[in-house]
Formats: sequence, structure tokens, C-alpha cells
Amino acid sequence: MNRIKRDLKQIISDHHGSLSKAKITYFKRSFQLHHRLLIFYCIPKVHKNPIALRPVVSTTNSFSAVFSVWLDYKIKELLPHVKSYVKNSTSIINELKHMVIPENAQVFTAGAKSMYTNIDTTTGIQSIREFLDTNKEIISPDFPSYLFLEVLEAVMQNNIFSFGNTFWIQLTGTAMGTPVACAYATVTYRNYENNLLLPKFQENLLYYCCYIDDVLGIWLPPPNNTHTIWEDFKAQLNNWGLLEWQIEEPSNKTTFLDLNIAIQNSSITFSTFQKPLNLYLYLPPLSAHPRSCLKGLIQGELNRYWIQNTPTNFQTLVSEFIERLTARGHSIDALIPLLLQAANSLD
Repeated sequence: MNRIKRDLKQIISDHHGSLSKAKITYFKRSFQLHHRLLIFYCIPKVHKNPIALRPVVSTTNSFSAVFSVWLDYKIKELLPHVKSYVKNSTSIINELKHMVIPENAQVFTAGAKSMYTNIDTTTGIQSIREFLDTNKEIISPDFPSYLFLEVLEAVMQNNIFSFGNTFWIQLTGTAMGTPVACAYATVTYRNYENNLLLPKFQENLLYYCCYIDDVLGIWLPPPNNTHTIWEDFKAQLNNWGLLEWQIEEPSNKTTFLDLNIAIQNSSITFSTFQKPLNLYLYLPPLSAHPRSCLKGLIQGELNRYWIQNTPTNFQTLVSEFIERLTARGHSIDALIPLLLQAANSLD
């Protein structure tokens, strides 16, 4: 661990000239703080039968997190160059609501199995390197590619954590708990999509987007060999490293992120998807949180419902939302001003 710390500090020193004054200040201040070791623990998935465990590595206030936070900040500059990347469900609605849908079009989704752990470290870093090289003409010339790759390799290959009174190093897969994990997983596989998958099936994919380990697509079956082309697409989707995808067969409706999506009469309709097991444990009125938190929750939910639904569905969802807030102890008198303010904002 001491060697890793020395190596990371040396990397920053070697690339001092490619960092802005603010970034140098960030690293110097971080080096002066006291850092703790990463900690491994598990959270029980009580809704599973039998109960399963979700492994977690806490990187808060660790030395590696100093560098991983910087990596996460920089890699977000690459996300706009990922052709299939979407920020959220609102982006999907804005992209699809004006699209003309052919009569034979169908929607499908796909989800990666344990995406982070199944991205082999060597394959992942090589993919990032290729992404930077392929897109070097459109990536900002100020992007510190060599520094980025050196720090990324050090973070991904040296994930050391404690479990009880034992100590471990992760041998393969995305470094657990590291702040850059989500964006790293997005860019690594999407380099394969950009260069091979999407160009090969561009005639069959009217729409294709990804959100980390989830994919949404609109499939256009060819006139001939319909099943063969679809099977080829599924095989190609699974033809990168150790990653394996669970692929839903194309149909007229599906669920993606917080959206129910359906194709009806050559158009796409949306509605809000809510998990049946969601307990809606909103902040109670006696919470020490500032009042602005409740105001932001109401504003955000009404805005989301309005974008995703028809007026009739919107009314139903808002009524249920109010009932859930009152079930948490909020009074109607206290909620009405906040609801009206949010409604006026929508108008």
C-alpha cells in the first residue's frame, strides 16, 4: 500500500505540467489528509428468497478515492462521445417522442449480468485506451490522456480492502466501490458498441441507447431471415470480454429505468414505472432535514410525472403521491402550498 501511494504521488509529480492549478491544489490538499483503509461489508437483499447479499466496498476518505474522484470527473468529458449514452429517462422521452415509428418496429431491453465484476481489468483499460485514440480528434486537446490512463491502471489494479481483521486485494473486475466505476463501465463497453456493434446493425436498430448496464433498443426486423439477424445481434452483444447480457425478446412494450414504454399505432407512449416493492419511505415531517428537501422532492416528482405521463395518469400518480406523503405524517395543510408552487412551476 505504501508503494502504491508513492507510485500515485510520483505519477502526479511526473505529469505536473498537464494539470491545472486547481487540480494541483486538489491533490496537494488531499495528500495532507489522514486516509483510512477501504472496508468490505455486505448488505442483505431482504426482498430476495432466499435472502442474498450485496457486496460493498466503502472507499470514503481513502487514498485511492482521491484519484478515483478525479478520474470520475475527467471521464465524464468522454461520455458525450459515446453514441448510445443517455443521461436519464427524460433524455429518452425527448429523443423518441417525435420519432416516426414503422409498423413492424418493436422494443427490447438488455441487462448485463454483474457488469462491474465481469469487466476484465486488462480488457477494460485497453478499451479506454482505444476509445481515447479513436476519438482523439474530437476529444479536447487539453484532456490528459497519458496521466488519465496511468492513474486508471493504478486504481483498478490495486484495490486493497479490509474485511474484519483480514486484508484482501481484488484480482479482477472493476475496482469495487471506486467512484469512477459507473462511468468506467459505461465507456469500456460502449467503445465496442461505437466501433463494431452499432455500425454492423444500423439498418435494424432504429434506436439504441444505454444507461450503465441497461440497454434499450427499437428493432426493425429485416424482410428476410428475421430470426437469424436477431440471433446474430444477440451473439454480437455478448461478444466482448467476459460480459454476458440477458436480452429481452422484441415486443410492443417494455420497461426501462422508470419508464413503461409501448408502441401503439406507429407512435410511442410512456408512463411512469413504479416497483411493486417500493415502500415510499419519504422524509417524515419531524426529520432534521431542511424544509427545502421536501420542497425539492415534491417539485421533482411532479415534474417527472408530468413529463412521463398523460394528464389522466398524471392526476392518478399525484393523488397517490399525496396519499403516501400523508401516510408518512405530513398534513394536507402543510403540503398544499408546496404542491401549488410545484404546479405553478410546471405551468
